[in-house]
This record gives sequence, C-alpha cells and structure tokens, in this order.
Amino acid sequence: MSPRLQATLMPWLVVAGLFAAWELLVIVAGLPPFVLPAPTAVFAALAEFAGPITHHALHTLGTTVVGFALSVAGGVALGVAVGSSAVAYRSLFPVLIGFNSIPKVAIVPVLIIWFGIGAVPAIITACLISFFPITVNVATGIATLEPELRDVLRSLGASRLDILRKVGLPRAAPYFFASLKIAITLAFVGSIISETVGSNEGVGYLMIQASSRFQIPLVFAALLVVAAMGVAMYFVFAILERRMTFWATRGVDAGYATGG
Repeated sequence: MSPRLQATLMPWLVVAGLFAAWELLVIVAGLPPFVLPAPTAVFAALAEFAGPITHHALHTLGTTVVGFALSVAGGVALGVAVGSSAVAYRSLFPVLIGFNSIPKVAIVPVLIIWFGIGAVPAIITACLISFFPITVNVATGIATLEPELRDVLRSLGASRLDILRKVGLPRAAPYFFASLKIAITLAFVGSIISETVGSNEGVGYLMIQASSRFQIPLVFAALLVVAAMGVAMYFVFAILERRMTFWATRGVDAGYATGG
C-alpha cells in the first residue's frame, strides 16, 4: 500500500473501527437507546430527521462562520499590536489570559439579556471563544522575531513598519494559519453553547429539544453532524495553511492536510 493511499484510508478505518466497537458495546451491555443508542439507531435518526437537522446545522454553521470571521479580524489586529510592542505584550497578555479563563457559558446569559434570544449571542460567543488562540499565535509569531535580524534590517534603513510588513507578518503566518485550525473548532463549541442556553434555532437548540423528549439517537445524530462540520472546516484551513505557508509546513502536517 502506497503512503498516499494509506494516509487516505487510515482515518476512515479508524472511524469505522470506533463505530463497530460502539455498536458491539451497546449490544453486549444491552444498553437501551435512551442511555446510549447504537450507531445504527443514530444513523436511522439522521435519515429520519434529515430535514430538521440540515436546517439547524446550517444555522449553526452560519453563526459559527460569522463569529469566526470576527475573531480573525479582531485577533489579527490585536495580535499584531501586541506582538509589535514589548510593552503591550507584557501589559495585555495577563488581561488576555484572564479573559480566556472566564467560562464563556457564564457570559451567554448576559449576552441574551443584552441582545435577546437568537443568532447574535451565538455569534458573539463563537467570536469570544475563538479569539484567544488567534491573538496569541499572531502575537507570538511577531514577537519571536530574532533581535539580530531586527538590528540588521534597521542598519539597512528599514523602518519598524517595513520590518513588520516584510518580515514580521510572513514570520507569523505559520502561527496564524495553525491557529485557524484550532479556532474554527472552538467557534463551533461557542455557537452550540449559546444555542443550548438561549436560542430557537441551531444544533444546540435541537439537542435540548430532543433531550427533553428522550430522543437520544437524535441528540447523537446532531453531534455527528457537528463533528463532520468541524472536521470539514479543519481540513479547509489545513489545506489553506499548506498552500499559503508551504515553505514552513512540516511534511507530516502537509501530508495529513492533503492525504498525501
């Protein structure tokens, strides 16, 4: 088997093995569907409720993408500002760490009071929860520029803006694209947290409604859809990372991103 074919087949084989083990566990333990549904029951629910699942999944995807886009814009801007200044780096990093330590689920009720039930709290939560890794990675990429290289560029007449634009930002690009793969999965978490607390649409809302009716297979079907969307978005940014930072991407990451 060629390495490319092996890299393509192995993830699918692992997933198939996990589903088989899950099915066997349910059968052997005799677990009822309202405790742990078998994969066959989950896929049956996925087919039966395909319409509602698709509607709520698209809503969650939309709020996640919008919130993620806001986090990218704000995270890059703040990361550049923090990474370009040693004073800002030392001053703002404790604030960023402290803010990131706050459970975002505790903020959702406040957002609902401010903006009402709907998509806005989900967008803001997705933005807040995915903001930190982007900011930190961009700031780290810029701040770790070698002092010797900075001194050489200044001796050649380069201004701080020139160093940032021509060296700092390209240096931070691998950090930035790596952070996107992490941040997009966190954005899904933020959207669903908000939808479970206060929303009338989205996968989180669907899961709460299904749980209240003890439709546990539907809950697991919704979780599988979220997992599939997260994996798909991860691979989108993994491929984008390789295309944009091929000069810095390690071979193992590049092969994983493209299946070869």
